[in-house]
Amino acid sequence: MAVQFGLDTFGDVPLQPDGTQGSGARTIREVVEQAVLADELGIDAFGIGEHHRADFAVSAPDIVLSAIAARTKNITVGTAVTVLSSDDPVRVYERFATLDAVSNGRAEVTLGRGSFTESFPLFGFDLTQYEKLFEEKLELFSLLLEEEPVTWNGTVRAPLTDQQVYPKTESGRLKAWVGVGGSPESVIRSVRYGIPMALAIIGGNAGRFAPYVDLYKRAQEQFGREPMPLAMHSPGFVADTDELAMEQLYPYQKATMDRIGAERGWAPQSKEQYISEVRHGSLYVGSPETVAKRIAEAIRALGVDRFDLKYANGPMPHELLEHSIELYGTKVVPMVRDLLDAAE
Repeated sequence: MAVQFGLDTFGDVPLQPDGTQGSGARTIREVVEQAVLADELGIDAFGIGEHHRADFAVSAPDIVLSAIAARTKNITVGTAVTVLSSDDPVRVYERFATLDAVSNGRAEVTLGRGSFTESFPLFGFDLTQYEKLFEEKLELFSLLLEEEPVTWNGTVRAPLTDQQVYPKTESGRLKAWVGVGGSPESVIRSVRYGIPMALAIIGGNAGRFAPYVDLYKRAQEQFGREPMPLAMHSPGFVADTDELAMEQLYPYQKATMDRIGAERGWAPQSKEQYISEVRHGSLYVGSPETVAKRIAEAIRALGVDRFDLKYANGPMPHELLEHSIELYGTKVVPMVRDLLDAAE
């Protein structure tokens, strides 16, 4: 199978020229325009993350994706990720099966626990049940994917007995992924429930995830699964030159890292840390040539079937994001394909 290429965003709200936060509503409209551009450029997939905080505009990605579906023709529309732990699996399935109908079979959902926890108190869930909520709800969702009557019993929602859930998809199965941050238990869970894994590689060299890929393959053999696809998601930014890309992204990326770091007890990001992550880690920043080379290296190292670039990494203005998308679609992706073909 040929490698596919996607783009992801959390809908970071840009700063105004005076340094104040911009409009979330405007950001959502700009995300739609960015997805339309991606579709025009022939990019394979577009994903939107779910958050419930001021710095990220999208709390209901399926609604935004429906707007995107109405204005695009070919691109797959999905999430990066849907926080299943604080949602109801039946409602999630119904929403994305509906999106699949609206988009003529182009929908997908990536299920995860999320790296932010604001949705738990917002919707009345106890963080002490963090693991149980995801485990039980993912089990139920895996049954819903079969599109047969569901009988299920757990502790985090009401049981179901021979329950049909609608609408059904025309293909017979909604496309789904499990977002995995790097724990062996998460890798095995993905295979146990038969939902392909999407690795979120947001720090360090991609090659360090090779043991998880090996575990993913071995688990498929032990569970008797047919080969399952593998995706990866990493942040990055493309500009006309390496120097310009480094210069343009840094203040925005640092602003986000420092804001989140203050919440989680991290030290502020230094310029040296930023440069190191760009050169040796999983921050794909630079000219089209540089970014293409590094993406090709990561794809070869892990053998992934899909690479998604998280193109928005901080409160960057719409114009810079659109230029990065344009370079990714017109230059980076063709270069990566050529590099992969040359290595065969």
